[in-house]
Amino acid sequence: MQDQDSLVEYGYRRVIITITAILCALLEIVDTTIVNVALNDMKGSLGATLTDVAWVITAYAIANVIIIPMTSWLSKQFGRRNYFATSIVIFTVSSFLCGNADNIWELVAFRFVQGLGGGALLVTAQTIITESYPAAKRGMAQAIYGMGVIVGPTLGPPLGGYLVDNYAWPYIFYINIPIGIIATILTILFVKSPKYGEKLKAKQVDWIGIVLLATFIGSLQFVLEHGQQDDWFDNSLIITLSVASFFGLILFIWRELVYEHPIVNLSVLKDSNLRIGTMMTFILGFGLYGSTFIIPIYTQSVLGFTATDAGLLLVPSSITTALMMPIIGKLLQNGVPQKYLVTGGFVIFFVYSLWMYVVMTPDTGTEHFFWPLVVRGFGLGLLFVPITTLSLSTLVGKDIGDGAAFTGMTRQLGGSFGIAIITTMIARFTEQHRINLLPNISAVNLQVQERLQAYRNMFMSKGFSINESISKSYKLMEMSVLKQATVLSYMDIFLYLGILFLLCIPFVLLIKKGAGKIDTSSVH
Repeated sequence: MQDQDSLVEYGYRRVIITITAILCALLEIVDTTIVNVALNDMKGSLGATLTDVAWVITAYAIANVIIIPMTSWLSKQFGRRNYFATSIVIFTVSSFLCGNADNIWELVAFRFVQGLGGGALLVTAQTIITESYPAAKRGMAQAIYGMGVIVGPTLGPPLGGYLVDNYAWPYIFYINIPIGIIATILTILFVKSPKYGEKLKAKQVDWIGIVLLATFIGSLQFVLEHGQQDDWFDNSLIITLSVASFFGLILFIWRELVYEHPIVNLSVLKDSNLRIGTMMTFILGFGLYGSTFIIPIYTQSVLGFTATDAGLLLVPSSITTALMMPIIGKLLQNGVPQKYLVTGGFVIFFVYSLWMYVVMTPDTGTEHFFWPLVVRGFGLGLLFVPITTLSLSTLVGKDIGDGAAFTGMTRQLGGSFGIAIITTMIARFTEQHRINLLPNISAVNLQVQERLQAYRNMFMSKGFSINESISKSYKLMEMSVLKQATVLSYMDIFLYLGILFLLCIPFVLLIKKGAGKIDTSSVH
């Protein structure tokens, strides 16, 4: 097996490899969120229902999380460069096919294929960047990679909004094609493959493991994406898939532990730093994707922002994170312990959540969000790089790829859990707050009477009859209560998110001393 250091690159080769890997990571992540703002247009032009069109997101996410844990194994089977280049080609070709889809189910099928290509890009890009830098510069390597991963989800909505408003929805897929072609050529010319020894014969391949993994992850992802709209466990399909996911997980773990050539190397989780890092990555995914998802929805549904404006709102946060990344990388390189940076990150995220809780009203403007979101950017910068370097810090050789696959999968699953739990909580809390607010609207309350009188006069001045005006006044009052209830439910979400981040701090203190020291002198 080749020495770890033979993969380290210097000079212009390292710059080109880094740019290629980040381009690919960005392609994948932007594509996860760019579709969100185009769903309405897709629905119209493909004649689909909202439930049908939601599959455009679900199919991609399911393919993504199925392929991510397998990427390390597939890299070893086909050689990293070949696998990476093939994944880019699959992603690029399926992007073209997505843009050309004639009906919703064609689009969903091509999005699934695109997800299979995309899942590989993220983890393999991380492994390539990690191995191209010497051990002392790993923190900087993760900072560079982190810029793509953090900025990507935020770039998606404004870019998607711009393309949909000025061109048409297929262009959100066509934009991938030139980048994909450039990335493929650069990969073939510059990326090296580690020598992994013998490839497995077809009959040695862990086909049962692949089926169990797909069952567990695919079912879980479907349940998380569709649980809220299908009433969770009142729906027989959700119950069936939850059971399938649970038993799929148990059987998958058993299979991987007893089979000679497992598809996912679970033994790498014996590394305590990877275990803690994986847990934190899950919470980071929960916070990153959860808050990226919640803010555009709040600003559009409650404050009436356009898709592009809602997307642009997150840009200051991303710029702050991008500026923080190299600084954090430098601090890690200079020996600042990861646990202090991560603790600082969780505290800052708590401050951000509390600040959002305080500023939320039915009339909150863009200026009220600016500073809390800049604080969020600081928090993400402090969390992402130290957690990622910590997770992979005590791994060597081929285990780095396996570790990157685990952190990639848990970040995606953390995001899926975050979005599923947040949407459910918003629906439940809004209903609860609505019930609690209704007793305040009493016909004998003077303020309520004055408000209804004002509404009635307004409608009558527009030419409505007295009965119509009274009816519309009550409807407007009901909408005002619902809006207030919605705002209160979002406030609750931010409060609970803040508490979650605060609860993480004791786990950070479990990190081993000297975890940042990476030994690459020996390879397993």
